[in-house]
Amino acid sequence: MTRIAPASLLTICLVALGLASPGLSVAAAETATATAAGSTTAAEWHPQQLNFTYNGFTTLYSCDGIEGKVRSILLTFGARKDLTVRATGCFEGSLRPSRFAYVRAEFSTLAPATEPGAAGAVKSAWVKVQIAPNRPDFMGAGECELVEQMRDLLQKGFTLRNVDYRTTCVPHQVSMADYSVTAEVLKSSAP
Repeated sequence: MTRIAPASLLTICLVALGLASPGLSVAAAETATATAAGSTTAAEWHPQQLNFTYNGFTTLYSCDGIEGKVRSILLTFGARKDLTVRATGCFEGSLRPSRFAYVRAEFSTLAPATEPGAAGAVKSAWVKVQIAPNRPDFMGAGECELVEQMRDLLQKGFTLRNVDYRTTCVPHQVSMADYSVTAEVLKSSAP
């Protein structure tokens, strides 16, 4: 019986999966494995200013409530912690639920660095995130309209890959499977 060294076995597996070419060296195989597993990537912070109008039929938010919810979603997707979210137009006042709100978000997100050795480059990694009812725990059932109406903000404001953005909102109805967003986003590796 012929024994295959672990590094050679790794190369064979990567070739079989289509992640490497047959002439791949052991060092290159390890690099390909690290890349596939989400190794660090040099990235740069890019400031964003995006707006959207929330028009709710199923779930109503106060201006304070929608600001907190949008802030939590942006942080989940990797926005820098110094973000600001402002909601206006809540006709019942900032603390009472309203059907309408105009939301302005100012935040910074990571994108791959144009020059990996640049002074402002930040170590980051591709991380899979999901928002769905109870994922993360601050998301609830009935928030489909908010997730649907934030679509442009999330897709324009973040560098995403492998995105699956599903919403099937029905006004005045709550379902545990009416929204789910999964994507890989760049998040800072620094604490």
